[in-house]
Amino acid sequence: MFQLLNLLASLSPELYLNGNRIITDACPVYAPFFGAMGIAGALIFTVMGAAYGTAKASVGISNMGVLKPDLVIKAFIPVIFAGVIAIYGLIICVILVGGIKVDKPYTLLKAFTDLGSGLTVGLCGLAAGCAIGIVGDSGVRGFGQQQKLYVIMMLILIFSEALGLYGLIIGILLSSVSDSYCPGSILTPNGYVDL
Repeated sequence: MFQLLNLLASLSPELYLNGNRIITDACPVYAPFFGAMGIAGALIFTVMGAAYGTAKASVGISNMGVLKPDLVIKAFIPVIFAGVIAIYGLIICVILVGGIKVDKPYTLLKAFTDLGSGLTVGLCGLAAGCAIGIVGDSGVRGFGQQQKLYVIMMLILIFSEALGLYGLIIGILLSSVSDSYCPGSILTPNGYVDL
């Protein structure tokens, strides 16, 4: 820790201007924290939604499979839909991680849009996963008793999945915001240097 502080104190202001990350009031050192929280939120919430959807739908599949084991493969569809929700979170995480660079400016605007992007995908994925789990559980049980309900169950699952897709689309739009303008004085270990 002390070695790192000594290294930072010995750096000249020119190193902060030659392609290295610029630290100003608009591009503070803590800005990547908000981007990282967006990344974490996206993955955590979408995986929670996928896990809940998978678990809830699996209970219905198990109950229905006792009475009609020949329909279990068709009844597996809600679990697939729930698993796709976690993939939405993974997609936005890969996009957001690619935007955080050690040697590039990272503004508060970009940090907050990345946070919003991750939370949008994550919370939409959580809601979609809950909907898929509830529909999957009830739909599979109903489908086991009346096979004509299969098409209706599939339509409801598609619309439930669309909730997560809407979040992914808005999350991608938010993550595409580009901002590298860092006005103000550069903070160096030796004090402030005007741009």
